[in-house]
Amino acid sequence: MDATQSQSGPVTLVISELVDPGKVAAYEAWTKGINRDARQFEGFLGVEVIRPRDHNHPEYVVIVKFETYEYLRRWLISPTYRAWMEQSYGLIAARSQQQLPSGLELWFTLPNAQTEPRQPLPSPPYYKQVVLGVLAVYPLILLANGLLGPLLVGLPPLLALLISVIFVSALLTYPVLPWLSKGLGFWLYPRARRSRQ
Repeated sequence: MDATQSQSGPVTLVISELVDPGKVAAYEAWTKGINRDARQFEGFLGVEVIRPRDHNHPEYVVIVKFETYEYLRRWLISPTYRAWMEQSYGLIAARSQQQLPSGLELWFTLPNAQTEPRQPLPSPPYYKQVVLGVLAVYPLILLANGLLGPLLVGLPPLLALLISVIFVSALLTYPVLPWLSKGLGFWLYPRARRSRQ
């Protein structure tokens, strides 16, 4: 990643990797190895791997968090990271990276303009994140009330609420917010849209 700005808070690197369907087992082993080594670097906060639902189109999303941008940069330019990248050749058909601050935008679908690790796009303005959240959450709450309401009658109120929240959160994370953010990408990331023109 060639970004030069300084960031004092936690930063997140979201990596989307489309894996050769015949090499998923090798990729899984590679992922465990690189994540194990990343944990040894100063400033490492955690990693999460979101595995594909479609085995014919195995697209993995890896979310790596570091305490600061400088710690993230040290990992990305380290010989260890470069060695793991060299080992990934032949396993991965396509890879995109995007640096993000921690927050709601981790649910967003990133613009396709960022197919290489370049200067990261700014997060959408706060009001756009709020609007997107309302557009996603309100219909899901109505859906949860309609579908689950009759089934939750008689349960303790807090337990019924917990089940509803799990239902809404599961759909919110996938597919609702990624789908909405992709559909509204022209509004959320106007700079990325202009850069493609």
